[in-house]
Amino acid sequence: MTYLGLTAEQLTAHVARVVPPQSGRQGAVSAPGASSGDASTTRTRFARAVLTSLAEPGDSDAGVLIAAIGPVEALRAIVERRSAPDILAEVSEHDPAATEMLVGRLENALERWHPRASLTAAARSFESGARVRAALVTPEDDLWPASLADLGSGAPIALWVRGELGRLGELRRSVALVGARAATGYGEHVAMEVASGLADRGLSTVSGGAYGIDGAVHRASLASDATTVAFLAGGVDRLYPAGHTDLLQRVAERGLLIAELPCGSSPTKWRFLMRNRLIAAASTATVVVEAGRRSGSLNTAGHAATIGRPLGAVPGPVTSPASAGCHRLIREYGAECVTNADEIAELSGLWSPTEGSGAAHKESSGGGRSLAPEALRIIDALSARASRSVAELSVITGMSPRDVIATLGTLDVEGLARERAGRWLKAPPGTR
Repeated sequence: MTYLGLTAEQLTAHVARVVPPQSGRQGAVSAPGASSGDASTTRTRFARAVLTSLAEPGDSDAGVLIAAIGPVEALRAIVERRSAPDILAEVSEHDPAATEMLVGRLENALERWHPRASLTAAARSFESGARVRAALVTPEDDLWPASLADLGSGAPIALWVRGELGRLGELRRSVALVGARAATGYGEHVAMEVASGLADRGLSTVSGGAYGIDGAVHRASLASDATTVAFLAGGVDRLYPAGHTDLLQRVAERGLLIAELPCGSSPTKWRFLMRNRLIAAASTATVVVEAGRRSGSLNTAGHAATIGRPLGAVPGPVTSPASAGCHRLIREYGAECVTNADEIAELSGLWSPTEGSGAAHKESSGGGRSLAPEALRIIDALSARASRSVAELSVITGMSPRDVIATLGTLDVEGLARERAGRWLKAPPGTR
């Protein structure tokens, strides 16, 4: 068996690194269909792992292509640099509807993926995953969270997981608790009380591992000996923020750390925003505990509303700017006002009183102007000191060169980026 120039032994060795054998290692549980000895399964797992490094989170073009011809053929087509018409011809044989979705888009998508098509880099991600005992979970595994299917073609290609894989099943009885990084004492108190209360009712928590509300949720769940899950915006070997390294290591030991990007991937503002959709989709309900008007947790709430998840918000003092986002969700977006663990557990539909008693970082902008997602990705990739070429920005952002050029033009006009000898810099704040 060979695939893209790799022998059967090489493929099996790579895949075995992130499919822990049943030897008592962390994450070493049986994942039906995950045996690295099965040739077809090995190719599929390898292809999905590599594809997580080629496509940015939420890339619906990648999702449509993979669904139409499968991950093995999708990766082969990209790495072998087949033309868009050639690939579309193959897609049409399997899924005519997919062809219609990809026409006019596939050529641009290939321009995004080709600069990242490195099997050497993919091999490094397997090795990094092995060092932190991460496991690769794919949609072909029984352990795959079925609720992620609600994201449609934007669902993750695969998940990199640290922790006991059997705990993935607890996502079916979980609630997402999110909120501002700059939380008040009131917000953190409510978050910890609610997380502890949900633990008492047999429910798990999902959050993003950030400072503020997220951290309070994870700490309270761990203290209550309940499973807590942190979805990360980078690789599961890149514990971010650095100040939560110890906390996230405890989550990996007693809960789960999950990412859709391979090990070694850096968290960026764009990736935080896309990570939020996983938090919303993986849980049964989303509750915003405390949030200002521009808190990134409102982005998570938007994803929850889009896919039809129950949405709740905890009210706060009307004089507190830190609760303005929650009040807006209740007033304008139909979020249910919830004040304690009973009400949140009931909102999730997993518990009733009769059972017992009881946008990512703020968007970068000039003068408060919100940026389009593509502009946000470019700004995130630019440096004020080290200039970068269009090709470099294309690799960093996962955007095609033509989209990078178009977006840079807009940022130049807005005074947010500047060109120097054909290379680009982030404009210093004082010049905007």
